[in-house]
Amino acid sequence: MKIYTKTGDDGTTGLQGQKRVSKSNNRVIAYGAVDEVNSVIGIILSHGVDSDLSQVLTKIQNDLFLAGSDLSNPDLEDSSNRITAEMTKFLEEKIDEYEKNIEPLANFILPGGDHVASLVHFARTVTRRAEIEIVVLSEKEKINKHCITYVNRLSDLFFVIGRLVNKRNNTPDIVWKSKN
Repeated sequence: MKIYTKTGDDGTTGLQGQKRVSKSNNRVIAYGAVDEVNSVIGIILSHGVDSDLSQVLTKIQNDLFLAGSDLSNPDLEDSSNRITAEMTKFLEEKIDEYEKNIEPLANFILPGGDHVASLVHFARTVTRRAEIEIVVLSEKEKINKHCITYVNRLSDLFFVIGRLVNKRNNTPDIVWKSKN
């Protein structure tokens, strides 16, 4: 199988179910943003993270691939390859687990600190943008509602992981200072 098919040379792409849409379609933009989050996770993993975080991030990469599949399938009667409430629950459990290992938040913090923590914060912001694209899609078409919840919770998890990486590497979070 060749990587290029030439079927998209006219500015369209295929969704599941053989329907072709413009590459500027909200559905394509939404699953493209999810793919971007997945790529940022790949960058994080290439910089080396603790084994426990590597396992969680690898699981999330697989789940995000599923989210892209979910978003590319407009047929909600087809229940295969869908994000589930259980997947969001996994993220919540990880947030709760990791929060036990970091100081409670007393100030707003800026993205940054350790190099890997900075990349995790970048993943968080890309995830927020993906969430916006999914919400835009949901305002125009019916989608699996679990996609929005999952991606929303994922950005929360990235915030906590960023702080956890800073703590594990003895790098303080960068506290936001107002002009005053």
